[in-house]
Amino acid sequence: MIPYLSPGAGKAFWVLGEMLTVKVSGEETGGAWAAMEVTAQVRNGPPPHIHTREDESFYVVEGQFWFLYGERTVDAGPGSFVHVPRGTLHTYNNVGTKPGKLFVIVSPAGLEKFFEELGQPVTDPTTTPPFKMDTEKLTALARKYGLEIRMPTG
Repeated sequence: MIPYLSPGAGKAFWVLGEMLTVKVSGEETGGAWAAMEVTAQVRNGPPPHIHTREDESFYVVEGQFWFLYGERTVDAGPGSFVHVPRGTLHTYNNVGTKPGKLFVIVSPAGLEKFFEELGQPVTDPTTTPPFKMDTEKLTALARKYGLEIRMPTG
């Protein structure tokens, strides 16, 4: 395992309009868990979804977020923590006025590979590339990684 990473270090990808940096992968933890930092753009977040393989926990580092988990919703600011057990419908949205940061832990590991396959490597972290949802790719990779995506209708 990597004992130390400097700020900004890690494998970074643009995923669904957000910058996701893998801080610790399952390869480094024997598959037990993985940790990622997410920089979420304003009014952005993943579609509602369910993990069938892993629990997911979120720690709000910066910004203001709205979370759905199960049938509950919560507004979460810096220092807030949200734990989502596998099998629970959830999503989040950055409801702040500037990009926000989340620290995310999944257990067991493996979800970081989903993000790597879905996203594109970050070459310039200061410029968010244009984002267009590739629903076909998202759906295919979600099946591969045990995710159930609940795309919004309308």
